Amino acid sequence: MSSRGRWAVVYLLLAPAVVLPLWVSLYDRTDPTLFGFPFFFWFQFALIILAVMLTVPAYLVAQGAERSDRERHGLPAEPPATPPTTPPTTEEKP
Repeated sequence: MSSRGRWAVVYLLLAPAVVLPLWVSLYDRTDPTLFGFPFFFWFQFALIILAVMLTVPAYLVAQGAERSDRERHGLPAEPPATPPTTPPTTEEKP
């Protein structure tokens, strides 16, 4: 699969997590209830779980797409790890 196709998959995986919570008329009701919670509440909790279940594969696909993009441009597959920077030390003069 091309890099462009992988990014399209990432966008498709993330779209429901963005669109469904904004589509209020979809869950603007009280029935059916689940363990006494109105639909409005438990549907939003279910959307959180759905968003996590879609974000994890989107992240993994995005990693692969980024890796192939880097290799295609002649860069190493993984960016070089930068060592932690230490703040400059100031010496006190007596």
